[in-house]
Amino acid sequence: MRSLWWNTVFLLFASLASAQVVKKCWPPPEYPYTRLAKKYTLRQRFNIGEKVYFNCAEDFTPSRGIRAVQCVGGKWTKLTLKCEKKSCGNAGDLPNGLFQYEGNSFLGEKVYAECNDGYTLKGLNYMICKKSGWTGDFPTCEEGTATCSTPAVANSVKSGGYVSVYQVGENVTFTCSLGFQLDGAQLVTCGSDGQWQPKPPQCLPSPDEAKPAPDNKAGRCGVPENVNNAGLADKYFMMTSFASGDKVHYVCDVGYIQAGGSRYRTCNEGKWTRLILRCELRTCGSAGEILNGRFMYTGVEFGDVATAICDEGHILVGKETRNCLSNGWDGRIPVCEAVTCPEPPEVANARREGLQDSRYTYGSAVRYRCHVGTLTGPTYIWCTSDGTWNSPPPECSSPKEITCPSPNVSNAYWMQGHLKKFQYRDNISIECKRGYKMSGPSTITCGDNGRWSPGLPNCQRIASYSYWRI
Repeated sequence: MRSLWWNTVFLLFASLASAQVVKKCWPPPEYPYTRLAKKYTLRQRFNIGEKVYFNCAEDFTPSRGIRAVQCVGGKWTKLTLKCEKKSCGNAGDLPNGLFQYEGNSFLGEKVYAECNDGYTLKGLNYMICKKSGWTGDFPTCEEGTATCSTPAVANSVKSGGYVSVYQVGENVTFTCSLGFQLDGAQLVTCGSDGQWQPKPPQCLPSPDEAKPAPDNKAGRCGVPENVNNAGLADKYFMMTSFASGDKVHYVCDVGYIQAGGSRYRTCNEGKWTRLILRCELRTCGSAGEILNGRFMYTGVEFGDVATAICDEGHILVGKETRNCLSNGWDGRIPVCEAVTCPEPPEVANARREGLQDSRYTYGSAVRYRCHVGTLTGPTYIWCTSDGTWNSPPPECSSPKEITCPSPNVSNAYWMQGHLKKFQYRDNISIECKRGYKMSGPSTITCGDNGRWSPGLPNCQRIASYSYWRI
């Protein structure tokens, strides 16, 4: 009997433990273009009701849906987060031309510039979408007929001899030197954008020539290939083979600098030693400091652009952009000059406070005070960011327009006529009635503010006079 009781208790606990295990969830499944938030990656089990969050993978951005999934009954709810590859968006307008997009402006894709008829493309005909946005020099379409510079293909002979400039539509045919074979199109044409179409070919060493030749040619090497963002120095341009023991050196491509290793290779019994030269993209660093402004960067490596932005109330003087080239940032640091306003206007019957001997720059303020009359409008005006005063100046009423009301003094009278209004600088002599004594000025003047100056008097009853009258 006791054994049956213990078996029942054991089964009860086992079923409870089993139910508890079922309620927990294993790590959630993987979804395309997403990754589990880092703090959950080492967890083995998750409690019922617990939520975990996903982020978009590198180079992707969320487009819709919710980042969280929840453990319900031992299973995860479905992730609704959708991630799309990051896009650089529109590259902008190309005056006198248009852009042709390689795809949807995603990272790594290119946008190509095409000029209208009668215009020639200057600079590269494409930009690349990177994390920082569209990179590369922004192309321009300049009026005039395009030309192509002479194409350079090592170890080749081109038709027509040496010509420095080719017109649109002209062709060049290439023939490789002995020991080399053509890789690419034999005939290229000067395009309307000033670029050769298709791209000029290469002349690569023939497979047979790369092998050591018998007899007196044993141990010789063919022309070594270009590797690691580096190319063979120009001095070897016309050489087609090298003897065992010959040494050549490489130079980094345009926009790259040597960052380590050796730039030499040696022909060793028909084989070139390995090139260990390391070339890295040129870094230009800071494009400079701008007083009252700053630079916005697409990056600081070769091909990146720094754009100058002035603070509010300042205008740019000089070129807006600087480009990171093989020899550093091009151009000069521009200047952000303060916006200036014309001299503040004069106002009749008013004086200006805060006048300056030099220019009135952004933020300068001038105050107006009336000599006579009442000021109508703003007391201050200031120079705004667009080089204008924020408001028209105020006005001061002329003396003829200034009036004072009839003085209201109880138990008094004045000698001049009783008028509803008195003009500026009118004087009145006031006297108290019999039995009253004056307190204050007996003569008052209409002031430039439309009030009596120095103020109205009072007429107070004389106590002894009141008693005598009784």
